[in-house]
Amino acid sequence: MTTPWEQSQRQAQEQHDPGLGTIMSERRQLLNLAYRLLGSLADAEDVVQETYTRWYAMSPAQQEAVESPGAWLTTVASRICLNLLGSARSRRETYVGEWIPEPLPDPAEWIAGAAGGPGVDPADRITLDESVTMAFLVVFESLTPAERVAFVLHDIFRYPFAEVAEIVGRSPAACRQLASSARRRIAARAEASPDAARQASVVRRFKAAWEAQDIEALLGLLDPGATAISDGGGRAIAHLLPIEGAEQIAHLYLTIARLAPPRTILERTVNGLPGLVIESEGRIETVFAFEVAENYRITRIWAVRNPDKLRPWQLS
Repeated sequence: MTTPWEQSQRQAQEQHDPGLGTIMSERRQLLNLAYRLLGSLADAEDVVQETYTRWYAMSPAQQEAVESPGAWLTTVASRICLNLLGSARSRRETYVGEWIPEPLPDPAEWIAGAAGGPGVDPADRITLDESVTMAFLVVFESLTPAERVAFVLHDIFRYPFAEVAEIVGRSPAACRQLASSARRRIAARAEASPDAARQASVVRRFKAAWEAQDIEALLGLLDPGATAISDGGGRAIAHLLPIEGAEQIAHLYLTIARLAPPRTILERTVNGLPGLVIESEGRIETVFAFEVAENYRITRIWAVRNPDKLRPWQLS
């Protein structure tokens, strides 16, 4: 996130370099692209910083020779992401427990949460749409790096396959096939779901049942084949393997309710959809995302507890 000092420095630099404003205006696009590809805001920020580092490593003459700086920045950022995705599988093998994409709050809640702090620069906001829901990002994890890049660039950011081909290093026809394969796999995994208002009602009832320790109500809200996944990353207590089945999940959450120290459960927007957070002593310690089926039953719960993934949620 951009601090006020960094913003003032950027403004000062723009006065000396009129082209800087044009270059920096691409930042939000790059951050949105990188987050969708990597599922991590921290990694996306690193990618954007590395992209700008490479731009400013060029001489003024080299920069002027670039016909479209925006396209150049997108190409570089995409290739950095592609390299990171190639090594992500091996890095995940050493990750403690299950890995869940980094959850994001609603921009308004993010800014409100930062009251009294530096706030959030507009360039640092992720646009929350159907391509950043937790369910969507989790499906992305099953795609190959090339499939993911081809799909995101073409289907989400509307880049023609000729340009995608230059970035991925394959032919336009091959990139079309990659995107088509990704599309089929996403469609096969996608589940019809109610609108956000009805999802909010289901999540609200889940919260009430959990707080009341009402196992019958919990069982009525959970799909019999529901799955609960927790991500502590070795830095917070979490169940290391997915919990399968409504009864197992209900009993687990009741045990948590009985044994956990006093905390507050709040309704929040998580990656564009209704979710919950647990606040304890002024800190957000868990963020919950839900997948709700058309029958208004919860089919998946993702609980992110790794503090490294909760930076945007903290109040200070």
